[in-house]
Amino acid sequence: MNLNKIILPMFLAVVTPMAASADSLFFEDEPVQNGINVIEASKTFADIYEKLDGVRWGGRNINVAVESLEKLNPHAHIAATDERVVLVWDDAIVANFPRPAQRDWNGFGEITTALMLQLRARDAALRRATPTELYKKVVETLTRGIDENGRYIPSRTAEMLEDNRMLTTVGVTGARDSRGNFRINGVFKGSPADAAGVAAGDLIVNINGVAVSDMDDADLAAALDGFNSGTAKIKLLSPSGNRDVVLRRATVVVADADVVHRTGGDAGDILEIVIHNITDNTVSIVSEALGKYGDAAGIILDLRSSGGDDERAAAKLAGLFVGQTPVMRIAQTALEEVEVVPGGNAVTKAPVVVLMSDQTRGTAEAVAAAFYENARGVLVGTPTHGAARIATRIDLDSGAALELLNRSIKTGSGREIDGRGVFPIVCLSNIRSASQQNAFFLNVINNDFNARDFNKQTDIPADAIRRGCPVISSGADEDALSAAVAAKILTDKKVYNNLIAQ
Repeated sequence: MNLNKIILPMFLAVVTPMAASADSLFFEDEPVQNGINVIEASKTFADIYEKLDGVRWGGRNINVAVESLEKLNPHAHIAATDERVVLVWDDAIVANFPRPAQRDWNGFGEITTALMLQLRARDAALRRATPTELYKKVVETLTRGIDENGRYIPSRTAEMLEDNRMLTTVGVTGARDSRGNFRINGVFKGSPADAAGVAAGDLIVNINGVAVSDMDDADLAAALDGFNSGTAKIKLLSPSGNRDVVLRRATVVVADADVVHRTGGDAGDILEIVIHNITDNTVSIVSEALGKYGDAAGIILDLRSSGGDDERAAAKLAGLFVGQTPVMRIAQTALEEVEVVPGGNAVTKAPVVVLMSDQTRGTAEAVAAAFYENARGVLVGTPTHGAARIATRIDLDSGAALELLNRSIKTGSGREIDGRGVFPIVCLSNIRSASQQNAFFLNVINNDFNARDFNKQTDIPADAIRRGCPVISSGADEDALSAAVAAKILTDKKVYNNLIAQ
């Protein structure tokens, strides 16, 4: 990475012999300014710049420039010459300072801290931000345009010292009724409310001795969903009778995958696997389900809201279906790629429909492509997001870390999907009505489908393909359409075989 052209922000300070070092902007006897420990902040920013300098961005020549920090506020602008850097707020120059030498990480760190102080003095939102939140904002701003998902991961110790809080819940959702009581319309699986037998339709009328109708919305929310553990003694009205329930707020863990086994009668059972995040835990859940329901006539693999940045977990997941064949390639640099191949054999031969959407990201896109390239499943839905990258975690000296999606993913055969995406064989948004579905399947059965495989037609711009297969705006419509089309494909062998042959 070349940092010769980095533009440096300013700090209006008087440098005296009392500074931390001869060239320092800050004083050791004044470590805290505007709520920020400037010495520690400068060290952290210096470490961030140095670590970013060593990142390989999938073969691209990338400069991480300090001038990017002007994006923190639309009123700020950073201009520079070879010798000076100027911070402008609206039309007024508010700082002017010599730029540090190339690769002077301490200089970069102090300059960034100085800029944050200047911005905090003028930006109320930045003044409210904790140091950890400032680090997050800086990393996101520096990497914007290179890696929109780049992030700063604070150390657990720092989080606890700053705000000593953790979001927790009793595990219910709902809304007030006309009398001001709280009507439950959903219960989180595995939550304290679920364990206590609370059900949708139950009415909460009293919490900790206070009538819910007398509580304002903030107090009600704090009792049910807080930032720390706590106890809520609840009077519950339900169809089975009134009862008192004690619910202690706890962290609710969201599963990486959900499995639903649907009985299909003469057509056979269908196994629906919904993937939220591709991890080793996901692989375990799916492997167990495939073993338990090995007689399923078909499998719906729902990747519509799936992501992931662990190539090994993605290879294991795809390997359960495709076996030992290349699942993806990871572009380390322009001349270096790593081929990722599952280590085990496939455990099922059942036909598969893979559901995908614009929210299918990361390694989930590579998994979808593996089904396509191995003729192992029919891709149904709308184009994936086209953000197919693998994360690199870089530990910082403070105990925090940077997570950067800097390695791009290609398919097992080497096709680009990062920035382009994976395209369905069956575009859901083009067969919305019952008549369109009937006509579509009739054409498939008669071998008159004549589908264009845009995954192979790499000369067509991705945006043009997306315009021809747009996102479905209604989630309810997408769910119903996905279920109907997937079931038809899996229960009609001729339809399935014809689509696979496309």
